[in-house]
Amino acid sequence: MRPVRREADSTAAWEIARPSRATALPGVDMAGFRIGGDSPTELRAIPHPAVTVAVEFGDRSFDVHGETGRTRLKSLAAGLAFSAFQVRADGVECVQIRLSPLAAHHVLGFPLGELRGRVVALDDLWGRDTSRLRERLHHARTWPERFALIDTELFPRLQAGRPVDPEVAWAWRRIVASRGRARVSDLTARTGWSRQRMWSRFGSQIGLTPKRAAMLVRFDHAVHRLVRGHTPARVAADGGYADQSHLHHDVRAFTGTTPAAAANEPWLTADDTAWPAHGGAA
Repeated sequence: MRPVRREADSTAAWEIARPSRATALPGVDMAGFRIGGDSPTELRAIPHPAVTVAVEFGDRSFDVHGETGRTRLKSLAAGLAFSAFQVRADGVECVQIRLSPLAAHHVLGFPLGELRGRVVALDDLWGRDTSRLRERLHHARTWPERFALIDTELFPRLQAGRPVDPEVAWAWRRIVASRGRARVSDLTARTGWSRQRMWSRFGSQIGLTPKRAAMLVRFDHAVHRLVRGHTPARVAADGGYADQSHLHHDVRAFTGTTPAAAANEPWLTADDTAWPAHGGAA
């Protein structure tokens, strides 16, 4: 594994590290970030079909500015489909973890419906374990050591957490495999559940309704294609959107900006390096 620097773009001052091999923990993916430069970096955090956990270990903090105001967090957890928010990062060093909602349900120890659309301090979820983990990451010398520490922290949580209903897990996997184009009514019928039961159980355990989850997964594939230079017309046609205005509506709903502006966001620019599979945790 080697740190990667992107040149001639908005993430040129970032050091991005990836594990040399996939973690053995199901539904878990991670990357390391060290953001340097002569001035603070302003980012727009954009939703992804995974729960995002960021553990800062360089004695700095994230300055988060969202719908509920501004707050400073040493480490954070963001639920599925949070509203896009601004992050001001000044010399931050962190490990970012992406958790499939099936894994996050275990790791966080409570239904994801309680984290729906929210960004919270990781200390509120893990208590003193968060500060102990930050200290161990700070003293680790290399990125592989830090990734191993994250594995060690998450393994017992995955073993002890609450399981997701098999029907809910199956429906989520079908939504991901279809890139958000699966018909929710067909998924519900195949589980043998009523629509009301599927909406209730899926919403409680995944953190979104099945329809919103499909919308998020479809958006994620679409916005990454925009970042890679595909035209909005082609992305809309290939991605299952009714037309280009439908794509525009969904991009604005999740990012607060236009498709053209979203394609140049540093948060998404870094994804091709930090998450080459675009969210393997999903």
